[in-house]
Amino acid sequence: MQAIELLLNRNSHPKLIDPAPQGSALGRIYQAALRAPDHADLRPWHFIEFSGEGRERLGKIFVEAELVRNPGVDIEVQNKMAKQPLRAPMVIAVVAKIQEHPKVPASEQLLSAGCAAHGLLLAAEAEGFAGMWRSGWVCFDPLVKEKLGLNKQDELVGFIYLGSLAGRKKPLPEHSLEEFVEKWT
Repeated sequence: MQAIELLLNRNSHPKLIDPAPQGSALGRIYQAALRAPDHADLRPWHFIEFSGEGRERLGKIFVEAELVRNPGVDIEVQNKMAKQPLRAPMVIAVVAKIQEHPKVPASEQLLSAGCAAHGLLLAAEAEGFAGMWRSGWVCFDPLVKEKLGLNKQDELVGFIYLGSLAGRKKPLPEHSLEEFVEKWT
């Protein structure tokens, strides 16, 4: 697959099934993520991989956080939260490991980790898999961050759901460049 073809055709896929990437394919996916722009060689990224029962443990953390936020939440919502990580055979939490640095502000480190997350998605697609970047309130929840072992200054960039495409690729919308590009000549 040509790089430009990959960039123009990558798409989010909410329905993912087995198999998930593994072995050398998974290694290449992580290596691609590690190529994210990285001012001052801080390597401000960390990945937490959930597969098998690990996804169920992540779901329990989501339920626990929901109960702290909303102690009276009904069982249906709890079940929905528990099942979120089961939407794919693998989930990777992408963490921005924010460090004090005189030339690299926290915002730049967060963007670098976001680029690493995008690298995961692009590389997964290049390896023949599919993915979806999910976020939401769980990324900003202090209990979720604590249960995942994050430091106070760390940021949870998102959860990358990976697996194989279930069904067909959805059509991509065409975008008008004039809506997004301003030219100063």
